[in-house]
Amino acid sequence: MPYRRLPNTDQARVRALNAAVNKGDRSDIRQLPFTLHVLSESRNFLKRFEVAHSYYTNCYEAQVNESGKHQANVKIARLYLSHFIQVLHMCIARGEIKAEVKRFYGIAIDVTTLPDLTSEANMVEWSKKIVEGEQKRVAMGGVPIYNPTIARVKVHCDLFIQSYEKQKALQALTNKSLEELSAMRSRADELILSIWNCVEEKFQNISVAEERLTKCREYGLIYYYRTGERQPQLF
Repeated sequence: MPYRRLPNTDQARVRALNAAVNKGDRSDIRQLPFTLHVLSESRNFLKRFEVAHSYYTNCYEAQVNESGKHQANVKIARLYLSHFIQVLHMCIARGEIKAEVKRFYGIAIDVTTLPDLTSEANMVEWSKKIVEGEQKRVAMGGVPIYNPTIARVKVHCDLFIQSYEKQKALQALTNKSLEELSAMRSRADELILSIWNCVEEKFQNISVAEERLTKCREYGLIYYYRTGERQPQLF
């Protein structure tokens, strides 16, 4: 005999509740396997659960869609930022710029390597330090670095920071919407389990197994066949 399996995804929960509510709404109230209270509560809960699921899906998709653009901004900003710092070190090594000016950029005088730009948070910090440092040095009479210019570095760093902040905001929305959806799952499972138990109890006396299963499936119950009984299939 097949075995019953409760939904384990939000989409499956929505389908299960939809099937039960739609069948219940079309049925004679005297023939309902469950009470009118359960039907009404399931209908009202389903509306809220569908809204929460849709909102989470939209938030997640927006985050994913913006992620590609953001990663492109990360890549090019890191490239310009690291190149500018390398040029700064070379200018100092050639004696074109005094080593003391490194303090403007937040770089120790004895450091000749690139700062850690692997994390986006570090990139935000160093973007601000390098742009502000070059502006201070030039304002004090220093010769600007031209390859790349700080203006071009700033443009790409600003684009990166904007997309970084936007991505953080989208992630926060996604996380919040997921928390709200997750908080509703246990109630969805309780309603589905209660409905399915009532439905199976209603039709338990039908002797023909396939006829009994067909009646239950009309209310959204899902049955799977075990390996060896017949080809597994989802109903």
